[in-house]
Amino acid sequence: MSAPIKLAYYPGCTMKNHARNFEDATWSAMASLGVEMEELKRWNCCGTVYSLAVDDIMRRLAPIRNLIRAKQGGASEFATACAMCYNTIKRANNHVKEYPETLSRMNEFMDQEPDYHGDVSVTHLLEFLRDKVGFEAMGEKVKKPLKGLKVACYYGCLLMRPRSVAFDDPENPKVMENLVQTLGAEPVDFAHKMECCAAYKTVDRPDIVADQTYKILTSAKGQGADVVMVSCPLCAFNLDQRQELALERHPELRHLPVVYFTQLMALALESGETALDSKRHHIDPRPVLAAKELV
Repeated sequence: MSAPIKLAYYPGCTMKNHARNFEDATWSAMASLGVEMEELKRWNCCGTVYSLAVDDIMRRLAPIRNLIRAKQGGASEFATACAMCYNTIKRANNHVKEYPETLSRMNEFMDQEPDYHGDVSVTHLLEFLRDKVGFEAMGEKVKKPLKGLKVACYYGCLLMRPRSVAFDDPENPKVMENLVQTLGAEPVDFAHKMECCAAYKTVDRPDIVADQTYKILTSAKGQGADVVMVSCPLCAFNLDQRQELALERHPELRHLPVVYFTQLMALALESGETALDSKRHHIDPRPVLAAKELV
């Protein structure tokens, strides 16, 4: 019997509330793959938005503190499943490596924290699954292949942009599609898989989000998708919860369920259908999955 794979894990705030189904599915699926996850102790919010100002040190303190927490826990690498957290922390880490004088000022400011030396790596869970677990090894553990399910893999704007955070081809990534094939489903290529969901406007201009939701879902539906698969709670909110507003503005919209990639993993690995908690989905994915005899 092979030894379990260890993984230091950063959840992020949303995984503990609105995206609890994302986290539940992550824990159950990874356990089925023989991965022992250990949540970082005393982690804090990543700050959500990466500051574009070169001299904006304050907005980089939160992500760097999480890197310190990993170091304190004995980890030289950690993974997160949330695309927003990944993007924010990875870019902050890259920044302090590029600008050592900034890191020095941050260490001086955080005088009650151990100094950080830029020696922790940040990975996304999709990257970890591809490179450390291996899709071939995962395929051997699939108990319920998701046959007949057509999945639109939605990357959004945070997983592969900018190029400094990309862990696949930033113009045409395939890591999600390869995962979907491993689970026995059929990936659907669609033109809007790299389009931003307009998350930054969801509070003050939900109409912009609704229009973008309509474009993305219509593009996926036009290619025959049964569900849209995401890795970002903000994308999930906009593509799922904003469907009613999108329908008001575009009556021709056809509803499409939105699921997290670890939810489909949990389903295929038979590690827990509870991860498909319909109360956390505006458009319940269960009817579509039931029609395919998957639940």
